[in-house]
Amino acid sequence: MHVPSQVYRGDRHVAIAGLRASPQHLFQGKWVTGKCMAAMDPRVQLQKAQDAKVLMVGAGGIGCELLKTLVLTGFRHIELIDMDTIEISNLNRQFLFRQRHVGKPKAEVAREAALKLRPDAKIVAHHANVKDPKFNLDFFGKFSVVMNGLDNLEARRHVNRMCLAANVPLVESGTTGYLGQVTVHIKGKSECYECKAKAMPKSYPTCTITNTPSKPVHCIVWAKELPFAKLFGERGVANDLDIRVMAEGGGAGEDARSEGHETEEKYSYEWCKESETSRAFARRIFDRIFGFNVMKTLEMDDLWKNRRRPTPLYVKDVWAGAGEDDECRGDPDDTAEPDVEICGAERGAKRQRVDESGASVNHTERDSMAAGPWERGLSAAASLGLMDLQKVWSLKENTRVFLESLRLFVEKRPEEIGCLTFDKDDTLAVEFVTAAANLRAFSFGISMQSLFDAKGVAGNIVHAIATTNAIIAGLIVLESLKVLNDQTDACREVFCLEHPAKKKLIMSAELEMPNVNCYVCSKKPLTLEADAQHTTLGCVINKIVRKRLCVDSPMVFAGDRILYEVGDDLEESEVKMYEQNLKKRLCDFDPPISNGSALTVEDLQQDFKCNIFIKHREDFDEEREPDRLVLIGSGFASAETVAKKEVSESKVIGENGQHNVKPSEVSQATKASSETAPTRVGAEDSNCGDAQTCSGGVVVIEEDDDEVMEATTESMLGKRKREEGETERPPSPKAEEEVVEVLLSDTAARKASSMPGKGSEADPEIIDV
Repeated sequence: MHVPSQVYRGDRHVAIAGLRASPQHLFQGKWVTGKCMAAMDPRVQLQKAQDAKVLMVGAGGIGCELLKTLVLTGFRHIELIDMDTIEISNLNRQFLFRQRHVGKPKAEVAREAALKLRPDAKIVAHHANVKDPKFNLDFFGKFSVVMNGLDNLEARRHVNRMCLAANVPLVESGTTGYLGQVTVHIKGKSECYECKAKAMPKSYPTCTITNTPSKPVHCIVWAKELPFAKLFGERGVANDLDIRVMAEGGGAGEDARSEGHETEEKYSYEWCKESETSRAFARRIFDRIFGFNVMKTLEMDDLWKNRRRPTPLYVKDVWAGAGEDDECRGDPDDTAEPDVEICGAERGAKRQRVDESGASVNHTERDSMAAGPWERGLSAAASLGLMDLQKVWSLKENTRVFLESLRLFVEKRPEEIGCLTFDKDDTLAVEFVTAAANLRAFSFGISMQSLFDAKGVAGNIVHAIATTNAIIAGLIVLESLKVLNDQTDACREVFCLEHPAKKKLIMSAELEMPNVNCYVCSKKPLTLEADAQHTTLGCVINKIVRKRLCVDSPMVFAGDRILYEVGDDLEESEVKMYEQNLKKRLCDFDPPISNGSALTVEDLQQDFKCNIFIKHREDFDEEREPDRLVLIGSGFASAETVAKKEVSESKVIGENGQHNVKPSEVSQATKASSETAPTRVGAEDSNCGDAQTCSGGVVVIEEDDDEVMEATTESMLGKRKREEGETERPPSPKAEEEVVEVLLSDTAARKASSMPGKGSEADPEIIDV
């Protein structure tokens, strides 16, 4: 059988899966005899595995390793759910997939690959969202154990509640880089997934993003959500780039500045090829976004009393600042032929591009090379000779990349404009966002980022390692075998470390008992601090019930009154009434919902019910509490507590834009999140969707990748701190630490350390595991 690890105690050891145990060996401090010995018999375990029906949720980085380990261990009845399709960036670690599979459903391709390893297995693949109503309690109830390899908090919470309702054990997991963990959740015997607080997405007020950015991430969020969406996204959707030209002494561009006046008209962000060249269009947009719009911001004097004033940028000013010895010299002439201007080459030289194999091809050859729904190799940076992904471009280089990428979009991909959404695998889109973010950063005196770093933030890239995923997948199977053999007392929370702690890479702790204050498994009520005079019911439902509590189909009651409900069986009059209720302030209801009032939230699909007590509050910290809503209770912390425990943003995203989380910093956090992607929370937020406009004016940074590591336990934290020389805190009395050694071969270790970028999605090289 497949045995990824062994348990050690002193100089003696005993295999915990797949190997025979002799009576003279100790298992967790006890002699292995009788029933325990029988349960450890490999024949018994094999039979249990063959008879068990297991559900896998997620077929990504962990999921691929888990499915492989399951079939090699002997599991035959497997169902897996995954709603994603395969992307190029998955191929360096999700080894069941190949380049020919790009664009196909992960679940279906993973099933086909696993059947080649064990043809007699019965594997059912579902290309769907796990929150789909068809995956109801009856569906979950037919499984012996559920194994999670999910990529977002909302889906994890949903699966946790479904397993609680169906009384099915859940084995949860997550990784980020070299860190990982596995936890076991059994109803009534251990804490559920939501018994402990989880770190919530970092949020920023819209005014900070649009007017007063102070960090690189602010500029990257702005570039992705505003100029990119405005220029290439859905037409007619208003955002902060929509400014009517009403300047008397300033203008949108250099020409307008020199003339000193403009006519009052709606500014056009669309290219009209009959009236201007693509190059002139790109220059006009540049001057508008980085010149005129910044000038309008400077008119708000109150913003700059205690802040550095931004510098407006215009194309002619950028070119005027280029010295004769500059690497990249620009020609300000609008009529210049764009195909004869490149960085680091003489004027008149034919522009060269680089294809995916690294070979250079000329402009006409490259244009004829199809590469899927978009030209994946179409690159402004490559055409300008900027081939180093780790280099931070200069102001002139960022200007050229912005102009060139915009020109290539309107000339080479005009059919996509108006329906384009940001994709981290779209080279041209990443280059545009990087250049736009850096230009804004320069204007506001913020450090600029390399293409590699900006892509990591904008594309929500976790720098994942295949070896970590394999270790965690093996540990999932080991814990699942304990559950199937009724050895719940032997189940452990297991943690994989980046650096050895007392020569140990893996540590474990006993399962904690259910939290009596948990609002999910113990039905403990929550408290919501809100301004009842201004907060609407719709705001509470969208930002608290749907977003924070992860309720998909909510019913909201105030006493015996139904304030809101969703469902296909509602009458038209009921739908209109509930829509009107969403717009009402809490104080507008009869009787009013005010200080001390109680709301009841139910979700029949999840078999979930929760009471929320309203606490009226008028003063909020706009930085820490931009929603003006604070949820307090088990699993949620007050603003003061969050402020004390929060890991500094400068530690997570350094001044150079890189994610600098160290093991000690991971230990200090209640939840170690992966790299994050900017997402807007909309008024009709769907929990896991694309960017939407939020009336509350908040931009949220959310986790969204195939592997995310969860919180570490107190016992593990004490272990890490002792290694780092920090003051040791007494371990939890319920957390007896076990010592587990993972036997990694030198070859595997070298492979893990030599993978480019630590196996990140941003790596240009595809690695077959």
